[in-house]
Amino acid sequence: MLPDKLQLEIVTPNRLLLKEEVDELQIPGKNGYLGILPGHAPLISELQIGEISYRQDEAVHYLSVAWGYCEVLPDRVIVLAETAEKAEEIDVNRALAAKERAEKRLADLQNPELDFNRAMISLQRALIRLQVSNKQVGALQ
Repeated sequence: MLPDKLQLEIVTPNRLLLKEEVDELQIPGKNGYLGILPGHAPLISELQIGEISYRQDEAVHYLSVAWGYCEVLPDRVIVLAETAEKAEEIDVNRALAAKERAEKRLADLQNPELDFNRAMISLQRALIRLQVSNKQVGALQ
């Protein structure tokens, strides 16, 4: 018999961020987003920079995540993330400042000191953090 819910655990090196029963979730796998429902086939995936969303009854929750791994089993999902933040924990001003810094660095492509990959990663992380924060605000209205 298939389980009705999934146990979702999200762990970072600093803390257990989340341990909840959820109806479904989406996670940013290395090759694209994965939709997970109870009874999903077991798998392990690398994570990319992205958004985790999960549903509990009618409520949808959002988190930003950057890198790590997830293990999916029929009745639980464990996410081991390098960094992860709940939408309500995101400092929007800090994310906006990071976005502006990254855009400024990327605008100066002639600079031999520019680490293009690092600047792009900074921009991606800032944009995801802002996206997650905006979605949670929209969900609360």
